Amino acid sequence: MKVVTSINRVPIRLTEERLSHITTNHPELAGKTELIAMTIENPDSVHAGVRGELSAVKTNVALNMSIVVIYKEVSETDGFIITAFITSKINSITRRPQLWP
Repeated sequence: MKVVTSINRVPIRLTEERLSHITTNHPELAGKTELIAMTIENPDSVHAGVRGELSAVKTNVALNMSIVVIYKEVSETDGFIITAFITSKINSITRRPQLWP
């Protein structure tokens, strides 16, 4: 299990089960655990989700792609990653309320 700190200073867990889910459904993220962690720790933006989750976005302009990590902050001291994916169609995320910066 890997733990990273969100921009709200909440520890966010990436469990082996979630990492397996991510890499099974999004094989392009296999071996990219550090990229997932960096997106939580140093996102370009964070947007509100539909059910209380947060979406951290990190964009690579040169590749015209963004990584999106969906996570939940359960309390001030605990949170977890739900999923992550790479996309070039970021509008469905960025049209949601931006919480940071």
